[in-house]
Amino acid sequence: MKCHTYILKDHEEEVLIYAHERNKIVEDIENIVNTSSIEIIGNYNEEKVIINPIDVTCFISESNKVYALIKDKKYQIKYRLYQLEELNINNSFIKINQSCYANIKMIKKFESTFSGALKVIFNNGYVDYISRRELKNVKERMGL
Repeated sequence: MKCHTYILKDHEEEVLIYAHERNKIVEDIENIVNTSSIEIIGNYNEEKVIINPIDVTCFISESNKVYALIKDKKYQIKYRLYQLEELNINNSFIKINQSCYANIKMIKKFESTFSGALKVIFNNGYVDYISRRELKNVKERMGL
């Protein structure tokens, strides 16, 4: 696969992909381009920060507010979880329960509990559970 980059200040930015078939590389390029066009602003204390969705461990809903978890910090954002799903940030995110939209690439491992639930442990140590409603979708997506 060849790659050409042209820097033209008076031309609108665009990415063109010529491929023989749709494959993982094409999908990854599309995801990167689509993700970079989404601007999510998060509030942490009195500070406003532009959040790159690639860095987000998961989006969680608590007390009628939505937060983006990045490492050990919770940034409050203006979007609702259903809006994030509709934005289709990229193929790296999946709904694991009613209050969590998780980045698949940030999942460290899954653990079964005695009650039969599936626990999700993220790279940053955050723990959540997959709901029964979302279990089938998560298993299919993760290849479990």
